[in-house]
Amino acid sequence: MNAPFDLDAIGRGLPFATATAELTRALDAGACVVQAPPGTGKTTLAPPLVANWLAERGDAWRDVDTAAARGAMPGRAGRVIVTQPRRVAVRAAARRLAQLTGTRLGDIVGYAVRGESRSSAATLVEFVTPGLLDRRLLADPELTGVGAVILDEVHERPIESDVAFGLLADVRALRDDLVVVAMSATLDAPRFADLLAATTTSGDAPLVDCPSALHPLDVRWAPFDSPRLDARGVTRAFLEHVARTTTRALDDADTHVGGRGTAAATDAVANLAGLRGCDALVFLPGAREVSIVAEQVRQLRPELDVLELHGRIDAAEQDRATAGRGPGEPRRVVVSTALAESSLTVPGVRLVVDAGLSREPRRDVARGMNGLVTVACSRASAVQRAGRAARLGPGMAVRCYDEQTFARMPEHVTPEMATSDLTDVALTFAAWGTPGGTGLSLPTQPPAPALREATHTLVGLGALDADGRITALGRTLVEVPADPRLARALLVAAERIGARSAAEYVAALADDVRSRDADLDHAIAELQGPARSRWVRESERLTRVVAAGSNDAGATPDPGWAPGHAAASRRARSVDAETESDAGLVIALAYPERVAHRVAEGVYLTASGTRAGLDDSPLTECEWLAVADVARSDGRAARGTGAVIRLAAPITRPIAEDAASHLLVDEVRATWDATSGKIVGRRVKALGAIEFSATPTSPTPEVARQAVANALAAQRLSLLTWSDAAAALRRRLAFLHHHLADPWPAMDDDTLLARLDEWLAPELDRLARGGKLASIDLTEPLRRLLPWPEATRLDELAPERLRVPSGSSVRITYPPLDEPGGPPIVAVKLQECFGLTQTPRLADGRAPVLFHLLSPAQRPVAVTDDLASFWAGPYAGVRADMRGRYPKHPWPEDPLTHVATAKTKNRL
Repeated sequence: MNAPFDLDAIGRGLPFATATAELTRALDAGACVVQAPPGTGKTTLAPPLVANWLAERGDAWRDVDTAAARGAMPGRAGRVIVTQPRRVAVRAAARRLAQLTGTRLGDIVGYAVRGESRSSAATLVEFVTPGLLDRRLLADPELTGVGAVILDEVHERPIESDVAFGLLADVRALRDDLVVVAMSATLDAPRFADLLAATTTSGDAPLVDCPSALHPLDVRWAPFDSPRLDARGVTRAFLEHVARTTTRALDDADTHVGGRGTAAATDAVANLAGLRGCDALVFLPGAREVSIVAEQVRQLRPELDVLELHGRIDAAEQDRATAGRGPGEPRRVVVSTALAESSLTVPGVRLVVDAGLSREPRRDVARGMNGLVTVACSRASAVQRAGRAARLGPGMAVRCYDEQTFARMPEHVTPEMATSDLTDVALTFAAWGTPGGTGLSLPTQPPAPALREATHTLVGLGALDADGRITALGRTLVEVPADPRLARALLVAAERIGARSAAEYVAALADDVRSRDADLDHAIAELQGPARSRWVRESERLTRVVAAGSNDAGATPDPGWAPGHAAASRRARSVDAETESDAGLVIALAYPERVAHRVAEGVYLTASGTRAGLDDSPLTECEWLAVADVARSDGRAARGTGAVIRLAAPITRPIAEDAASHLLVDEVRATWDATSGKIVGRRVKALGAIEFSATPTSPTPEVARQAVANALAAQRLSLLTWSDAAAALRRRLAFLHHHLADPWPAMDDDTLLARLDEWLAPELDRLARGGKLASIDLTEPLRRLLPWPEATRLDELAPERLRVPSGSSVRITYPPLDEPGGPPIVAVKLQECFGLTQTPRLADGRAPVLFHLLSPAQRPVAVTDDLASFWAGPYAGVRADMRGRYPKHPWPEDPLTHVATAKTKNRL
C-alpha cells in the first residue's frame, strides 16, 4: 500500500514539518507526546503522517511469512482518529486537511460530531470530539479498525479529553498495536509523557518538541480603570472598553509605531509596517460578551466585516469565520470565545485584542449547583492568544489589562476534572468497569467529594446500584448521546408526553436556554434565529434517538416509573394543570434533587437542601417547582438566600414525589441543639430536605450518635467543652508529639476527629442517650490515647509543674496547639530561682524551659532560656534597677550562693 498522503505538499510552509522525522521515530514506541505551540501545523500534518506510518507498517506486517511474526509487529494499518475539544474545531481541521489533499470531505478525510458525520469506509483520518470518542470506546473497547488515536490540544484539559486519555491508556494493555499520540501546545507535555510511558514495552513515551516559529510580536497593555467583573458577570463598561480598544488597535496597526515587543523588538518597528489593513481577532469569555462587543464594533466601524465565533452560532457562520478573507472582501474582525485560542486557526489575523477572561465550569458541592463562571484566564492561555497575531508575520497583541494582572494569573488552565460536575464521568467509569476511575491513568484524579456526589446522583437516577455497579438502565443511558440526567428524562418522559415533546424540552435544557422570567416554556417560545434552528435540529436528533431505542432496554428504563405511577401522574396533571407543565415533568426527571417547595414569598427549598430565590416571575405563584438551573447570587433576585433560580417549570407534589422517590423518607432524625447542649429527635416525613411533618420523639442510639458525629464534623472540636485540665493535657501531648513524634499522639483537630471512637466513644454514647455536653470532662478521655508503656514517662517528659530552688512547684505553660514547637514557659519570681544555674530541659532534653522571671509585683523583668548567662550578665542591670524599687526583697550581688526564696528579707 502506497503512502496515502503527500506530506511534502501538506506540510509546505508549516513549522511542524521540521519535526516529522522525529515524530516518525517516536511512533515506534507505540505512544508519544507532541509539544508544539499553536500555529505550527501539528493538527494539519501529524494525522496524515501517522496514517502513512500505519500504512507502511501494515504493508510490512502483511509481507511477514508467519502469523507469530506478524503478531510481534506493532502498527497494523487502520484509521487514525483525531480528537479536537470543540465541534467547530473538528469541522475546521477536517475541512483544512481535505483541501490540502484535494479530496472531498468524507473520502480519505472525514469528521464526526454529535448529530453529524462526514466519513466513509474509505476514511483514513477522522476528526471527532473527545466525548464522541469516549462513547465509541464504551461501545467497542478494542476500537476495531482503528490503528491510532491522536488526542489534540490536551493542554486545554476538557474533562472528556482527560477521560479519553485514561481509557486509551487502559486499552493499550489489550492492544499494544494501538498507537496513542497526545499533542499539547504548552509546556505541560512531560506530564502526559510520563503517564503514557507506563503503557509502552520500553517504559518510554518519547516527547517530540517543535519550537515556536512566531514572528516579532508587539505586546501592548490597555488596562481598564474599573473592575472587569461584578456580581452579574462581565460589566457592560468593560465590554465597551474592549470594543473601543479594538477600534483603536486597528488604527494603530494602520499607522504602527513599535511598542515594547516581546520578540525581536529591535526589528519590530520596521517589520510591523505590514499590519496596515490586517484582520483582527478579539478574545472574550462567552457568547453573550462576544455578541455585545461585536455589535459595538459594528456601530463604531460600520465598514468592517465583524464576525462572531462561538459554539452557539450555526455551523455555516462558524465555517465563515474560520475560512479567511477572500479577495476584495472588507477587513474582518472576528470576535471569539477561547475556541480560537489553540484548537482553531483563524486565517489572516495579525492583530489580537485579549480581554484576559475565561469561562470555566465550577461545582458547588455543598449547594448542588454547577455552571460556568467567568475568571481570569491562565498565563499560558494569554500567551497563546497573543501568539495568534504573530503566526503569519510580525503582529501586535493588545491586552485589556495591566502587567500586574498578568503576573497574578494562574500559570495553567484549571483541569475541568477538578471543578466540574462528574455525573457523566462517573457513569463512564462504571460502564468501563473501573468505578470511580480506580486504576486509570488519568491526568487529574477526580476529587473524592464530587465523585461521591455524582455516584449518589446516579444511584438516585437508577443508573447505578447501591454498590456503585452499573445497572441495565445505566447501560442504556450510556448509549444516549446526552448527559445521563437528560438521557433519563428523555427516555422516561417520552413514554408519558411523547418522544417529540420530551426531545424538545431536553434539547432546550442541553443548550442552556434562558428566559427573563426563568420559565422554561417561555424560554423556548423566545428562541429566535440560529438558537431556534439549533434547538430544532437537536430536538429532531433526540426524537430519532428515542425511536431507535424504543425496541431496546429503554422501553422500561426506570423501575421507579411503573405504569401505575405514570397513570397517577397523568391524573394529577389533569386535575391540577395550572401548577404543572410537561416542562416541569422533564426537569424533575432530569434533576430530582432539585424539585423545590415554596417556603416563603419568592423563596424555594430544593430536596437537596438548597434555598434559592425567584423574582419577577409568574412562577412565584407556584407551590412546587422543578428547577433546571440554580446559581450563586447576592443580588435582589436571590431574596437573601445566596442563590437564584434561573430556569424552572411548575409541578405538583405527586410529580415531585415520583421523580424523587428515592428521597422520600419517614424516619427519626436527630440534631444537636446548642441551646440545651443535648441531642433532640424528631420523627420526620420528608422529600429530602423538604419536610412535610415533624413530631418530637426519642432518637435511637445509632441515629443520636450519628447526630453527635455530624455536629462534631460541622463545628469541629470547638463543640466540646474543654476544661483547663483537659486543655493543658492536650497541649502537653501536642508538645511531645512535635518533639518525639510516634508513639505520642498528634492532638490536632483532624487527628482527634478521625480517632473519636478510640478516645471519646463512651462519652459519645452518653450524649446519644440524652446526656448533656457540659457534664463531660475530656481529661480522662484524652488519657485513653496515651501510648503504653511510654505513658509512664509523661510526667517526666512533660511535667505539669516544675520545682524551683525556693521549693515552689510552678505550673508550666505549654505552647498553643497551632505552635507545638514553641517553648514551655515558667513564670516565677526571680528570687525563687537563686542558685539555679542550669536551665531545665524537657522532652528528653530537646526543649529548654523559657523562664519569665518576675518582679515582686509579678511583672516580667527578664525572659531567658539560659539562666547561667543571665546570672553572669543581665542580672546586674536588673538588680540595679529593681533593688531601689523593691528594697524589702533580696537582690544579692551573688545570686548563685544566696538562698532562693519567695519571701521578703524580713520574713526570710
